[in-house]
Amino acid sequence: MIWIWLVLVILAVVAVVTRVYLNGPDLGKYDQPPGEQFGLGRPPSEAHAEVVASLGVGMGSVREAPRKDQLRLMRQYMDQISDGLDLSASFTPANAAGVAAEWVQAPGADSLRRLLYIHGGAFVMGSPRSHRNITSRFSEVSGCAVLAIDYRLMPEHSRRAGVEDCRTAYEWMLANGPEGPSTAHKAYLAGDSAGGNLALMMSAWSRDHGSRKADAVVALSPLTDATLGSPSMKGNIETDAMLGPMLRGLARFPRPLLLWVGLFQNRTTPAHPTISPVFRDLHDLPPTLVHVSEAEMLCDDGRRYVNRAVSQGSPARLQSWQHVVHVWHMFYPQLPEACEAWDEIGKFLDEEG
Repeated sequence: MIWIWLVLVILAVVAVVTRVYLNGPDLGKYDQPPGEQFGLGRPPSEAHAEVVASLGVGMGSVREAPRKDQLRLMRQYMDQISDGLDLSASFTPANAAGVAAEWVQAPGADSLRRLLYIHGGAFVMGSPRSHRNITSRFSEVSGCAVLAIDYRLMPEHSRRAGVEDCRTAYEWMLANGPEGPSTAHKAYLAGDSAGGNLALMMSAWSRDHGSRKADAVVALSPLTDATLGSPSMKGNIETDAMLGPMLRGLARFPRPLLLWVGLFQNRTTPAHPTISPVFRDLHDLPPTLVHVSEAEMLCDDGRRYVNRAVSQGSPARLQSWQHVVHVWHMFYPQLPEACEAWDEIGKFLDEEG
């Protein structure tokens, strides 16, 4: 009988810890307003269907491979995404105080205007090479020299190692440009997906701990809530052509179990502000633009982050597009929706100087 009571007590403790420590506060009140919406009532472009088909072919072969080979194949597939594209920028290797990186400069870019770009890839894949179409375009629309960093990835390294690399590279970028030591006149942050998570983390860190607060931040389809609490995380599995096929299997596991896995994987609670920026103090942040697709699993992550930041007085904006794939910006200029999104990013950065 005593063993039954002991098991019940243990289960009760696990339930309380999950609810109070791992789950984070309820963010449901930040599901509205929806933000500025693009493409309402407009069908997906023909090019969008081609992109979805290409993703199915490229990632389908990876999913069919033995599990032990999948991460290596995904990394190879992702690194080749920008290969063969006609990019206007130059790409120069850099060492950002020990963090591998490359400077990306479009013709006419001002080396005193600098943007730290943090690539996506679920914290386990991606590189400056994989995101050259995005970093090249950022340099074009912003007139900045873009520092794209090759931060340490999981599982070879801890999540916090990648965080440390972002902080190190940002501080280095403030004091160094493509030509050598010089003080940045403007300093921006940007990233997509997992990199969007890190860019938003860096936004608050630059306010609190950095030598200079970022002048503006752009986050593309960012993960903001590692507790997986956003409604779209499950609601959009079937409509997310990129993340849905990869993460559909996770939906079969109870969310409390995934929270405990996240605790051991990241060595901290999933609700910790360092890995879930939506739970951070969001007052006095730099001007921030967040882009999401209404069809992607991370849609509500971006929406909740922006609405909570605005509620605390920070100048944040959400722009969403119908139908498009996760981080559709990487398919510029093939996708008309990507061209539209880049126009909006250019306008935002022009407004912020």
